[in-house]
Amino acid sequence: MNQLVTADPPRPVQLIAKELAHSSGYLLARLGLAFKAQATARAEESGFELYDYSLLAILGEGDRVTQATIADALTLDPSRLVALLDSLEQRGTVVRQRDPHDRRRHVVSITDTGRIELARLRAVVRQLEDEFFAPLDAASREALHPLLVQLAAQNDPRCCPLDDHA
Repeated sequence: MNQLVTADPPRPVQLIAKELAHSSGYLLARLGLAFKAQATARAEESGFELYDYSLLAILGEGDRVTQATIADALTLDPSRLVALLDSLEQRGTVVRQRDPHDRRRHVVSITDTGRIELARLRAVVRQLEDEFFAPLDAASREALHPLLVQLAAQNDPRCCPLDDHA
């Protein structure tokens, strides 16, 4: 007599050590890498680098910013920043000019075309965030953000201007 044997559904394979799975720091780093990889892919699908979005976002908030300020904010080597700016300038999204107050410095401004591209990149990132954070309900997402801001303010103050996380 044959009996139908039903197996338990397969459990997901845990590939990392339980110790790591219980580490908030490890999980935060792993999730950060996963989000960055997806954001990089989406930006590239839109014809941009992820740093392009960050750079345009910085310029979108202010009038003119020096190259040194941008490099510091993005923790970029100045030569890497020059390459990014060259690419964005060729696309007509930014303009570089000598600083009239200090001819040794260049200031960078976003153009109208840059604002249009920034809006497009914001929509791409917003959609990715909605997908990435989909397992969390609205209340959990709302509770998570201030905690992340608190951690960023302590560990990388460039992420959180003092007047934004009080």
